[in-house]
This record gives sequence, C-alpha cells and structure tokens, in this order.
Amino acid sequence: MKVLEGQSQQVSNKRLAGKVALVTGGSRGIGTAIAKRLAEEGATVAFTYSKNKSSAEQVLNDINQTETKAYAYKADVAQDNEVNLLIDQIKSDHGKLDILINNAGVWEGGPLQDVDVEQFDRIFDVNVRGVIATTKAALNLLQDGGRIINISSVAATFATPGMSIYSASKAALDSLTKIWAQELGARQITVNGVAPGTTATDMYHQALSEEAKVAFNEKTALKRVGEPEDIAAVVAFLASPDGGWVTGKTIAADGGINI
Repeated sequence: MKVLEGQSQQVSNKRLAGKVALVTGGSRGIGTAIAKRLAEEGATVAFTYSKNKSSAEQVLNDINQTETKAYAYKADVAQDNEVNLLIDQIKSDHGKLDILINNAGVWEGGPLQDVDVEQFDRIFDVNVRGVIATTKAALNLLQDGGRIINISSVAATFATPGMSIYSASKAALDSLTKIWAQELGARQITVNGVAPGTTATDMYHQALSEEAKVAFNEKTALKRVGEPEDIAAVVAFLASPDGGWVTGKTIAADGGINI
C-alpha cells in the first residue's frame, strides 16, 4: 500500500472539522472536486488513485493549502486485496472513518450488438462490485452517525442508446443506496447518492463533439454544463450535519437536464 502524506496544519472550526473522509477515485474530475470541498469544510481527507501518481500529488498539494491534512492512497477498488489493504491503512493512519464517498467509476459505451461479457465485467467490477467491496470493508471502521455517499449518474434513469451497460451499473448503485439506507439506519448512518448530469470532466471533453455539448446545454434548464464543484457542493451537504435527515435518496445534481 503506497501512501502520500501531506503536511499537517491547524484545522478550522468548520462543518466537518474532526471528521475523516475517504473519497475513492479522488485524483481527477468530480472526485478531486469532492476531496477539495470536504477539505475546505474541515475534514481530514483520504483519497485513492489507481495509476496517475502525479495527479494525486497535485491534488494533495492543493488540499494542503487549506487548514487540514490529506492523504493519497494507491488502490484499485476492483481488486479485493487492494481494498482491504486500503481500509487497514486508513485504520492505522486515522483510527476511524466518518464519511465514505464511493466515487471511483469507469465509463464505456457502445450499441447492444457490440457489447460483450468483458465490457460488462470491466464496468460492473468498478462501478458496482468495487462499491460493494469498499463499503463492506469500511463498515467496521465507519463510525455510528457516519455518511456513505455513492456517486451515481442521471444515466441511471435516461434511456440513452449506446449506454446500456454503464446505465445499468448506475441503476444498480441507486438500488444499493436505498437498501443500505434501510440496513444501516439503526446505526444512524445515512446512505445517499448524487447523480451528476452533464459535467465538465475529462470524459466530457474527450467524448462529446461541440455540437453535442451545445445540445446538452440547451436541454439543461440552467443552460450550462455542470462543473465538478457543483457536484461537490451537494456531496458536502449530505456529508454535513445539515444532511442528517436525508437518507436512501439519490439527488440529481444536473442543472435541470432531466426535467
């Protein structure tokens, strides 16, 4: 288990002061925005990266400009042994976990005739199996009154040609969110999802033509593409005491694209 450790600074009195948060897939895109926002709110933030150490180091350096401490862990959530080592390391480093953000995910598209078992395995291993494995491993470390937040997608409720496997993986995640909220409620642990709409991540810039971007903006009630920080703001609410009476819900953070 490789861990990059930031410099310790005094923690301000903020909504998440004293809390320890884990963000999977925190070295890019929405995951990075979430990690930074939780740090701004006062949490000690641990986040994972699977390959890009330089990106993780940059996020770590950015977070260390705030009044908190950050850790970056190399871990692939699709690998059970790496997940178990990750949670063991967090226990050793922090002694507890208050907030779990299941953000790590992969996307692949294609029409039904091109779908194969290998594509299904690649997507579901990270988007569903990885979430289950991470959450299960973290349960004994997660404090009563804690938070679990799963990053879903509006694709779970869209009927979009070419996205059947990805959409199915996010629909499965929404079902897990509801059931886990019931199962963990006795411990006062809330379980919620956040479903981004079209968001300006690397995938957005690489996968969509300029014409498609314009079309998505026109369909969105607020007439713009979402930013990762828009998603992070909703996550921060759910992670905070203000979100304590919300559980079993998947909130669409989509600017009104699904109205």
